[in-house]
Amino acid sequence: MPQLSRRGLLRVGALGAGLAAVSAMSGCATPLAGGVPIDVRDPGSPATSRDGASPPSSAAPEPIGDGSTARTGPQPHQPTPARLDIGTVPPQFVVVSWDGAAELPSGLLSRFRRVAQEVGGAMTLFLSGIYVIPEAHQKAYRPPRRPAGTSDISFLTEASVRRTIVGIGEAWREGHEIGTHFNGHFCGPRGVAAFSEADWRAEIDEAYRLVSTWRSITGMTDLPALPFDYRAELVGSRTPCLEGRRRLLPVAKEMGWRYDSSGTRRQTWPDRDEHGLWDVSMATIPLGHREVLSMDYNFMVQFCKGNPSAGTAAERATWRARTRDALLAGFDRAYAGNRAPLILGNHFEQWNGGIYMDAVEDAIREMAAKPGVRFVSFRQLIDWLEAQDSATLAALQRLDVGRAPRGGWAGLGAGPGAGSATAPSDQAGRSASKSTTTSS
Repeated sequence: MPQLSRRGLLRVGALGAGLAAVSAMSGCATPLAGGVPIDVRDPGSPATSRDGASPPSSAAPEPIGDGSTARTGPQPHQPTPARLDIGTVPPQFVVVSWDGAAELPSGLLSRFRRVAQEVGGAMTLFLSGIYVIPEAHQKAYRPPRRPAGTSDISFLTEASVRRTIVGIGEAWREGHEIGTHFNGHFCGPRGVAAFSEADWRAEIDEAYRLVSTWRSITGMTDLPALPFDYRAELVGSRTPCLEGRRRLLPVAKEMGWRYDSSGTRRQTWPDRDEHGLWDVSMATIPLGHREVLSMDYNFMVQFCKGNPSAGTAAERATWRARTRDALLAGFDRAYAGNRAPLILGNHFEQWNGGIYMDAVEDAIREMAAKPGVRFVSFRQLIDWLEAQDSATLAALQRLDVGRAPRGGWAGLGAGPGAGSATAPSDQAGRSASKSTTTSS
């Protein structure tokens, strides 16, 4: 079968309230040659302990349907959200999220699971549904408005599908969230941007079906079941190319989801949209004298116009350092300012020699060295937000980019105007409407 294109042309479009964005090609992974085995952990091995985290479940697996998934009890290693006391500095949350989330021979899913264990945190894995069925069974996928088996990203080899199923199951047991990046990654004017609400329902139903029946589809009965009920686990998403969100959101609300990360926003505390879903979209962060969306692909566009093979060794070293420094600049702006959660979006890809993966790991380790930093999944972040006193949360949401409360954290929520801050006037706090971003 000929390889399907994973990337579309860059298109200029508006994303969010006055925030100009360039909608870009798919950043999801495609199969690499061979079936090189990688070192993966035992499915039952625990993640690094975290204060207040739930212990591993001892419940016997209860197969669901054909046994592709199973109920195994509450997810292990989930922290208990605590209400923020008045006058207390909030945690600096960092959400590291991954679009596609396949485990290829490069072993990047395993690599960042190890990083997460070492810093004592969780991630969100936005799984693409077609990554649990190999290319030989691609016609099992029935996309909206397209023939069976159609996808704008490549299906994986059987070896990569096997690695992905095992890796996703182990990641869940370690406390990581499994969200969805949907399935066929259709971008552009004829892609998800044109989806009706009915199309979104169909695409979501396909994600549920593929993940819940991969054994029947593939015949791979020798692999362990995914240790969760996907319909209960799935509470949030990120759309392909950050497109099609307007018609997705009412459908997501109908399905009981809690959040969406498909837009772009300023680096402030999350709030709910008109449907009651939490908007935990990525924000722009400083890259020199401009702002860039906090995603690996966006840095590649800035440095080499999105060419994953570009760059000399010296150029790549510079791009890696600039990416790391930008991630840390976004972190520092929040950490010393309004403490807004830092949302990072990435792909398990080796673009430009893997420099973005190295930069993300470098930045995570530097962030982890700071007191009060918590690496959480989107689900864990939402749990914390919903546990807060409404007045305290409103005071946090009023804080502008890079600005701590006027008079210090002791006054947050203490009275009218106590949680407000002076409007930013420096480069770090400029309005996102003045910045240009790209998205994958």
